[in-house]
Amino acid sequence: MSEMARRPTFIAEGKYFVMTAILSWCGLAVVSSMYVTIPMVTAFVREFQVSPAQAAWSGSAFSLAYAISFLLFASLSDRYGRKQVMFWGLVALSVITPLLGIASSFPLFIALRTIQGIAAATFAPAALSYIVEMYPAENRVTAIGFVSTGFLLAGIAGQVLSDIVSQNFGWPFVFYFLGGIYLLSVGLLGGSIPKGGTQHQNINVLDPFKQMGTLLFHKSLLFCFLIAFTLLLTFVGMYTTLGSYLSQAPFLLHSNQILLIRAAGIVGMLLSPFAGSLVARFGIMNVLKAGLLLAMLGLGILGISSALPILVLTSVLFVAGISITVPVLISLIGTLAGQFRGAAVSLYTFILFLGATLGPIVSLLLLKTGSYILTFEGLAALLSTAFLCSFLVQKRIVGEG
Repeated sequence: MSEMARRPTFIAEGKYFVMTAILSWCGLAVVSSMYVTIPMVTAFVREFQVSPAQAAWSGSAFSLAYAISFLLFASLSDRYGRKQVMFWGLVALSVITPLLGIASSFPLFIALRTIQGIAAATFAPAALSYIVEMYPAENRVTAIGFVSTGFLLAGIAGQVLSDIVSQNFGWPFVFYFLGGIYLLSVGLLGGSIPKGGTQHQNINVLDPFKQMGTLLFHKSLLFCFLIAFTLLLTFVGMYTTLGSYLSQAPFLLHSNQILLIRAAGIVGMLLSPFAGSLVARFGIMNVLKAGLLLAMLGLGILGISSALPILVLTSVLFVAGISITVPVLISLIGTLAGQFRGAAVSLYTFILFLGATLGPIVSLLLLKTGSYILTFEGLAALLSTAFLCSFLVQKRIVGEG
């Protein structure tokens, strides 16, 4: 089916701006749930009488379920429609999320976080596939850049929201507030996003899994997936470590000051929507390498500097590098995968958020060395591996050559 045949003819050019804004908002809201527990680990230790390592599973249980569920919901959105899967996922989130605030035990809390992660996984693969199918080619990279900015901004916004609400009202109110945000998102998406292209009722939901096996044997895609694995692992790992680091000597910052430094990372995300323009000017491989290099240097210098202004600047540079790399890598993987683009994007999102799952765990393991410097430099070393992988990627499409 041609591109024009897939896209509804009633979508006016100006409508794409509204659609992109709503999808970006929903992406920000959905992915924020992954990060809201990072500042609340100490509260969970007190509330549920668990160790810090056990409390870290408040984030990892969500992100692990989130990552694994991507592999399922990409196929379901092919079968039942992109908007339908996004809409009912948001409905489920608006019901499940407030229940976390009344969880009476840590095992119940973790079980609900797992269910919440499954529901949240409905959005990203369906939204990215929706953009590919419904947007004109000239608008796609920009739209993906804005939605990716929503995903990345959630890493900061989720922590800031959690800090503000939990400090003023208590940690359960974080989940009550998020439940209201998801209910609002249901109305926005349901009322303003066109239904989309044709559903494929006869599609075999196992087909993408078969295609993923093929994709993993494509060398360039394999290197891209290795790069993807490091991105959110280091992003979540850095922010998991940062709060504790800033509360210790020589900084001795209090919670509101740490909150401002977390929020400063938003500045680094402003480059993400311009990833498409950077690719058009400098080429996709050059922008990929530049983004990884910027992130690696930012994180590496952050770990060795004891000057607070330099720490803030390098954290912004690190976030900027990650923010450039994420949408560029999505575009590159989609190009290399050719006809298997849908399966490749699903595998990419799975691997990306699998890294997010391991971020707190890896950072806590590194912190057992007793050194914040070794923790930050260990995470920077992972990014240096990703940077080296970028030189091994060749622009050869699956099935060609």
